[in-house]
Amino acid sequence: MNPLGLYEPGSSALHRLGAGWKLLGLLAFAILTFVLDSPAALAAPVAAVVSGYALARIPLRRCWQLARFLVPLVVIVLALQWWMLGSDRALVISTRLLAALAAANLFTLVTRVDDLVSAVERAMRPLRRFGVRPESVGLLVGLTLQAVAALSGIAGDVREAQRARGAERSVPAFAVPFLVRTLRHADDLGEALAARGVGDD
Repeated sequence: MNPLGLYEPGSSALHRLGAGWKLLGLLAFAILTFVLDSPAALAAPVAAVVSGYALARIPLRRCWQLARFLVPLVVIVLALQWWMLGSDRALVISTRLLAALAAANLFTLVTRVDDLVSAVERAMRPLRRFGVRPESVGLLVGLTLQAVAALSGIAGDVREAQRARGAERSVPAFAVPFLVRTLRHADDLGEALAARGVGDD
């Protein structure tokens, strides 16, 4: 299972809310987290995200998968920023990162990719007169989300193989198979798109 969600079926208010409204809410939330400039102020967005997980009734196993991925990342960022910028800026930056990534993950958990692609295409239609192709933008969004999930899954599989071989601390033992499998995935995806005629025009 991927630490960065995709859709977790449910019937909560967040699940039923339109994908376009959820995307606008996520963008507004991201802007808010970068406007607020103190750890105390940023505690409110973090609390709001936690409440969102509770409202959406996300299972604890999915929350744990996110925590296993997100907490080490935030701790590393906190340590590096503390060393370079001091404690105050480090807390602000790491709290922003925590809130933004947790909110983005919640968005993927309560939003079907197909619904999001359709919402993006509808939003882009007025720009068709300027040469923007809504179908291409929607496809790009869908492929981006699928790529995040695919790469996360590949990383998890490679880690499991590392543990089985007793090579958990070896960087090459992770980097080489991860790179090979990622390139293979990209090649397969390119062939699938070409077979469907994407980009022929």
